[in-house]
Amino acid sequence: MERDTTGEGLGRLSRRAYLAAAGGAAVALSGCLVRGEAGERGLEGRVVVDGSNTLLPHGAAVAEEFQWRNNRVQIPVRGSGTGAGFQRFCSGDTDFQNASREIVEDEEAICGDNDVEYLELETALDGVAIWVHPDNHWCDTLTVEEIHRLWRSGSDVETWGDLREEWADEPWGDESISLYGRDPASGTFDYFTQAINGEVGNIRSDYSASADTNVIVRGVRGDRYALGFGGAGYYYENEDELKLVAVDDDNDGVRPTRETIESGEYTPLSRAMLLYVSVPALARPEVRAFAEFYFEEIDDDADDSVVEGDETLTWTQWAARRVGFYGIPDETVEAGREKLAEAIETVEEEPQ
Repeated sequence: MERDTTGEGLGRLSRRAYLAAAGGAAVALSGCLVRGEAGERGLEGRVVVDGSNTLLPHGAAVAEEFQWRNNRVQIPVRGSGTGAGFQRFCSGDTDFQNASREIVEDEEAICGDNDVEYLELETALDGVAIWVHPDNHWCDTLTVEEIHRLWRSGSDVETWGDLREEWADEPWGDESISLYGRDPASGTFDYFTQAINGEVGNIRSDYSASADTNVIVRGVRGDRYALGFGGAGYYYENEDELKLVAVDDDNDGVRPTRETIESGEYTPLSRAMLLYVSVPALARPEVRAFAEFYFEEIDDDADDSVVEGDETLTWTQWAARRVGFYGIPDETVEAGREKLAEAIETVEEEPQ
């Protein structure tokens, strides 16, 4: 069956479009993919995915491609947030958990109480970006120390002049900095506060917090003196309405791009995005096949606009680039593939 791979069809959505389709909560792709193929293995069933709102588009893109090739498998992908998603995953309510941070001790305990053994896999790379209003002509680079002083709990930085002494006598020096960022239920919040302030949850209380990065984007683009943080992909979807700030980690300032994130040059705000797989659920053929699909090479039906030269991508690398993240290294792909194969060997396959 022919399929549109030009990027114009229903199934080819940007990160923003995936989130719009989600209504902020879920992408129920099984309801959209009324075509496709049953697949040689005749897989059927339901696979449930929840977790990070940031990583939602990546999981949705992989699920879309899998369902096209196995149209009797339904995969609703939700983005309840990393913390809320772990509550469901560790209670045994979901099969896969997208996470923008590692599982924490309290969540591990819930998994243990419910006999949910899990597998942690890296599936994408992301950078947390700092952005300001496009009319902000003075702030091109901030040091890690300046970002720390601005965002730490108990910060006394109120104006642009407070942030950098040389700005104090400028016309904008007395202007208050309006701050926008992710809320405490977000894995992005956890990562940012740990990387910048040395402790998860260490952040000033007087900023506008949101569970939706698009709200942060709108807040900054509507205020000349604002500053916010969020996934780098959101900046690249709004380049005309935001200005990207370089982060100086004793390296003269680096902006998050595919090259600087995939090479590890953008520090300390590059991070691995994670997928947690329920090991008991791997006994179901449809769950096992979907997990393996992440690390299989893309086929000729894949949109090749994100493929550079003669490189060979797996579905997780392809989906990462497709929706504004960045691909994990090939050695990480191989490590994940081996880790998954070992876990699959430990479970007894359920008959279809």
